[in-house]
Amino acid sequence: MSDKLNVTLHEKDLKKVSAAQKVTKAASKTLTYAFLFLIAIIVLFPFYWMIISSLKSLDEYKLSVPTLFPREILWHNYVEAFDAANLGTLFKNTVIVGVVSTLLSLVITVLSAFAFARLEFKGKNALFAALLGTMMIPGELFTITNYQTVNEFGWMDTYTVLIVPFLVSIFYIYLLRQNFLQIPNELYLAAKVDGTSDIKYLWKVMIPLALPTLISITILKMMGAWNSYMWPNLVTKSAEMELITNGLRNAYTDASGDTNFPVQMAAVAIVSAPLFLVFLFLRKYIMKGVSRSGIKG
Repeated sequence: MSDKLNVTLHEKDLKKVSAAQKVTKAASKTLTYAFLFLIAIIVLFPFYWMIISSLKSLDEYKLSVPTLFPREILWHNYVEAFDAANLGTLFKNTVIVGVVSTLLSLVITVLSAFAFARLEFKGKNALFAALLGTMMIPGELFTITNYQTVNEFGWMDTYTVLIVPFLVSIFYIYLLRQNFLQIPNELYLAAKVDGTSDIKYLWKVMIPLALPTLISITILKMMGAWNSYMWPNLVTKSAEMELITNGLRNAYTDASGDTNFPVQMAAVAIVSAPLFLVFLFLRKYIMKGVSRSGIKG
C-alpha cells in the first residue's frame, strides 16, 4: 500500500510539474507573439500612414488633429503624382542606371571573388586585407575627390557618372568570396586535371553553387541604385537625367513654396511599390545568400 501511495503521489507531482511547464510555455509564447505583433505595428504604421495620406485632400492633410482614415478617398492623387513629376522619365533613368550598374558590378564581383578564393598569386592576402580596410572609411569622404574626377573627365549629367563610380563593392566581393570558399577545392583541382579552364569552371560549377548569394547581391545592388540620392543630386543638373529619389524632392512644390503633400505621398507610394514587391517575393534569397556566406572565414 505504501509503495502504491508513493507512486500515486509521484504521478500527481509529475502532472503538476507538467501542467506548470505547459502554462509557462503558453505564457512565454503569448508574450513573444504579443511583442512581435507590437513591433510589426510599429514597423508597418509608417507605410499605412503613407498610403492613407496619399488618398487625402490637402486640406484634410493639414488638419491639426490627423485623421486615421481619409474622409474622402482621392485616387486621382496618383494620376496627378505621375504627371506632375514626369515619373515615366524618372523610372526610365533609374531602371537604366540600376540594371546596367548591377550587371557590370556582378561581373566585377564574380571575377574578383573567384580570384581571391581560388587563384594563387603573390600578395593575394595582403591585397585582400587592404581592400577590406577600405570598408572602414566612410563613403562620404570620397565624394569630393570623385566629384572632381568625373568633372575633369566631362562625365557630368550623363549615365556614365551615375554608373561607373560605384561599380566595385568590396562588401559584395567579400560576401561572394566567403561563399566560394565553402565549395571544396578538390572540385577545382579535378577540373584542372581534366583541362577545364578557370572561366569554364567558374561558369559551370561555382556560379550555380553560389546562386543564392548572387541573387541576394543582385537584389541589394538594385535596391541601392533605386534608393541612391546624394550622388545623383550632385552630378545631375538637367531634369532629363534625374533619378527617382532626387526627382521627387521638389516636383510637387509650387512657386510660392507650398508642397502638395498628399500627391507627393502618392508618388512615394508608387516609387516604393517595386522595391516592396521585390523584397516580398525574394526575401528568402537575401537571407539565404547572406547566411550561407558567413559560415567559413
